[in-house]
Amino acid sequence: MNAPVQQPASSHQHAASYYAASSLPQPDLPVLTGELVADVCVVGGGFSGLNTALELAERGFSVVLLEAHKIGWGASGRNGGQLIRGVGHGLDQFANVIGADGVRQMKLMGLEAVEIVRQRIERFQIPCDLTWGYCDLANKAQDLEGFAEDAIELHSLGYRYETRLLQANDMHSVVGSDRYVGGLIDMGSGHLHPLNLALGEAAAARQLGVKLFERSAVTRIDYGPEVKVHTAQGTVRAKTLVLGCNAYLNDLNPQLGGKVLPAGSYIIATEPLSEEQAHALLPQNMAVCDQRVALDYYRLSADQRLLFGGACHYSGRDPKDIAAYMRPKMLAVFPQLAGVKIDYQWGGMIGIGANRLPQIGRLKEQPNVYYAQAYSGHGVNATHLAGKLLAEAISGQQSGGFDMFAKVPHITFPGGKHLRSPLLALGMLWHRFKELV
Repeated sequence: MNAPVQQPASSHQHAASYYAASSLPQPDLPVLTGELVADVCVVGGGFSGLNTALELAERGFSVVLLEAHKIGWGASGRNGGQLIRGVGHGLDQFANVIGADGVRQMKLMGLEAVEIVRQRIERFQIPCDLTWGYCDLANKAQDLEGFAEDAIELHSLGYRYETRLLQANDMHSVVGSDRYVGGLIDMGSGHLHPLNLALGEAAAARQLGVKLFERSAVTRIDYGPEVKVHTAQGTVRAKTLVLGCNAYLNDLNPQLGGKVLPAGSYIIATEPLSEEQAHALLPQNMAVCDQRVALDYYRLSADQRLLFGGACHYSGRDPKDIAAYMRPKMLAVFPQLAGVKIDYQWGGMIGIGANRLPQIGRLKEQPNVYYAQAYSGHGVNATHLAGKLLAEAISGQQSGGFDMFAKVPHITFPGGKHLRSPLLALGMLWHRFKELV
């Protein structure tokens, strides 16, 4: 079976982000030419692909990784840099598929996912500005009630890091804004420089023998007992294939692509702030996120810029001027920044599934083809968990975690690729309307 794909014309360079401007040295990895043979071919040079490759190499597999652009070019190198506990949203809804114990295990894996990142950074000494401390922000009393339930549940799961519920009069200890009615501090979550994490993991993968190729977009896949993956100038033959392209899968595999909605998310970075300004905004240097459908998330960078993100777009159309679009949102939270310059503005696609649970599994028709996608905003940690689960399954290691994720069904978005974004945009407008009433 052949699966042709048309790749969109696009620059191979990273988005003009703060991360790209402050990244570690980026090695110029080769373009794939000729034919290679490996145990596993991984498509996608973001966190999913890199961590799957790392985990497999540690288990003795030969691995070739193909990236269409640059390592970390997609969401892995552009995201808000928030490392937050948990995978999925509303995991209790899956009890009828995986049972109450399965739900509990998924919740525990959501905590383990952050630990995988922590251990990866420590083991390979990756300089990515890792900083601990995170706070969920309550926009209304109902949010705060939910936080109280979250805190109780974390305690029941044996969570070993400090969590603390904040009331409205405590909020200025975390964020210099009057916008919030409370919060939940979590010292086991935090923030980091995501592109530097990806580059550090790529370097670790190379040390372990993974062969990495950039500017090597996959043009066709021949499926079968042995897969043959084609690029413009080369091919890879492998026993096993892993697709880790998430929102940038495009038409490479229509079956998987129909289950992921690419949604635009945008970030602005201010000029460096003074120590006094930075402390007034985020006194404890925590990453924070509110609870609205069109959520705001923000944090300080290592050089004390405010990185302010949000405005998830389901329409498929990016704002013409991201800074002009995002600046009023930032000023609604921090009006004191009215005179501050915006030095960087960028956006990118995150992958969202209908049930907001990461999609980790294998194709029924092609059991030697594995995939991980649709992290719905929890990608920094969930990708690392996905890499571990995929490697366990591919190596034949007992992996109850992989089996649990693979059991959960995922619907295909209706309307095909041209209508699914507008249809979901209408749905999200309805959810925003409900927030106002």
